[in-house]
Amino acid sequence: MVDAITILALALLVGGVVGTLVPLVPGGLLSLSGICLYWWHSGFAEPGTITLAVLTLLGLLTLFAEFFAGSLAARAGGASWTTTTIAAVVAITLLLVVGPLGLLIGLFGTVFLLEYFRRGDAAHSTRSALFATVGTLASTAIQALLTATILFVFVLAVFAF
Repeated sequence: MVDAITILALALLVGGVVGTLVPLVPGGLLSLSGICLYWWHSGFAEPGTITLAVLTLLGLLTLFAEFFAGSLAARAGGASWTTTTIAAVVAITLLLVVGPLGLLIGLFGTVFLLEYFRRGDAAHSTRSALFATVGTLASTAIQALLTATILFVFVLAVFAF
């Protein structure tokens, strides 16, 4: 029989996968919480040490992607740290006001405008804005894959073996 804590841990893991697709929901943190909750509930026995280390590493990688992948992509496209910081603030604000489309438009527009004012080069500005926007979208896909992997490995490790 499955108890309430196990159900809650699984709900957190499923919420982690869903959370990566919903803006401002920390999917990686939910996944890590589910793993740690179940590990604590099992008396620190399940999942095993190696599985726990791998799942924790994947969770931390998910958090890294959530917080830094978009900024790193913008930097790879040539945007300055100032531009990426301002663009992140504008994008999150527009996300709250308009929704996910606001995030993407705000991110692209802010990076484009700030880089254009900084360098006066439309090609560079477009490249930086595209890198930032595609990096943010790719980050979401990476997070979804990582949290789905965490859920899958957890279920295999705890219920199949």
